[in-house]
Amino acid sequence: MPRVLIAFAIAAMALLINGCQSSSAYRNSSVMDYLYPESEKQVVSQAIPTLRLPLKVGIAFTPDSYRHNPVLSESQKLALLDKVSASFQSLEFVSGIEVIPSAYLKPRGSFQNLDQIQRMFNVDVIALVSFDQTRFTEEGVASLAYWTLVGAYIIPAEKNTTHTLLDAALYDIQSRSLLFRAPGLSTVDSRSTLVNLDAQVREDSAKGFDEAGKDLITNLELQLTRFKERIKNDPAAVTIEHRPGYTSGGSSSILLILAFIALVAKWRHQSKKVKTTI
Repeated sequence: MPRVLIAFAIAAMALLINGCQSSSAYRNSSVMDYLYPESEKQVVSQAIPTLRLPLKVGIAFTPDSYRHNPVLSESQKLALLDKVSASFQSLEFVSGIEVIPSAYLKPRGSFQNLDQIQRMFNVDVIALVSFDQTRFTEEGVASLAYWTLVGAYIIPAEKNTTHTLLDAALYDIQSRSLLFRAPGLSTVDSRSTLVNLDAQVREDSAKGFDEAGKDLITNLELQLTRFKERIKNDPAAVTIEHRPGYTSGGSSSILLILAFIALVAKWRHQSKKVKTTI
């Protein structure tokens, strides 16, 4: 038997014995690392949040450590934040939303950095978006075909799974208080050849963030609704103040009803005077 065939047979048997080979990669950004970089020493005093309506909301990605090889480009981050910020736009108690570029958030910047952002962008609360993404790749028996040049190009022997988590945490900057948080999850499965593995991994990563972003928006809208109900049912948890000239939708409705009643009463009074005169 030619030596090439013997070598190929030995490699095939080794692969069958060892089963599937696998590799993984993990990347993340952390709200805790950003806000509490020295958690064991750091003491952050929290107070009952005072929300002055209408709110000015900031939204930003927490810093990560992949500046030279980013998981998401700045344009991808801003596009995702634009979609998430739409959840706040329909809220009557929100007057404006500011999408904050990553350059303004310092790694391990903590609340001192948020104080700077508050002064710079004139926001009251900020939604900090963080991510966790894990990719697994398994190389199965079909990878025996990689022993031929053609096989490495046409046999999709690489099985890829990408898990993505996005998390949005809304903080009141002044009181250092977490108001609520919402997650977004996705799982992307794919197959690829050895040659196009890197391209497939990048595609799966982008798709994972896109799908997790959609799930995040759904959960964020749910948490916003629950937050409004919590304020109504537990007024001691949050102090609500109104800026000069602002009235909530409920207050506006009451004012309209009172005005309508006053007009009806005035019309009836004038009608009685006319009848008396006649």
